[in-house]
Amino acid sequence: MTDPVPEVVCDAGPLIHLDEVGCLDLLRDFSAVLVPRTVRDEVALHRPAMFERSPITIQIEPSGEGLTPTLEALTRTFALDRGEQAALDLARARPGSVFLTDDAAARLAARTLGVRVHGTVGVLLRAIRRGQRTREEILQALREIPQLSTLYIRKSLLEQVIASVEADGQ
Repeated sequence: MTDPVPEVVCDAGPLIHLDEVGCLDLLRDFSAVLVPRTVRDEVALHRPAMFERSPITIQIEPSGEGLTPTLEALTRTFALDRGEQAALDLARARPGSVFLTDDAAARLAARTLGVRVHGTVGVLLRAIRRGQRTREEILQALREIPQLSTLYIRKSLLEQVIASVEADGQ
């Protein structure tokens, strides 16, 4: 029996970074891709054509009316921006969803709220397990991150991920 495929709530980073490395279509495998309007506006600022040529259906959700006291406190503690706040608020309101962000502070806030969280690299690695891309294709995408993407990832961490994927294929 396979696990049910969750819906995903995206912050701007993973949408931008997956688009930069030509892997935005990997989100098609989720039951729904939800993006708060605030995040949509942020992505449109950095990748204006992404929504027009997107290979996936992205559901734009209204941003929340007001933050819960807990999320408001986390926003101050972790200095979350408006897009991160809106996406985290939407993910919290959608039990069982996965929150996609590449921001370390937003990841900590999500964990504090008990929200499942992953990032761009996690989506790439998931693609191998789900048969969306071959190991070699994902290795190529991972190796292209420093040249093609604005994703900040420590060189040593990226090398460690690449080595782990290579080792799994042997």
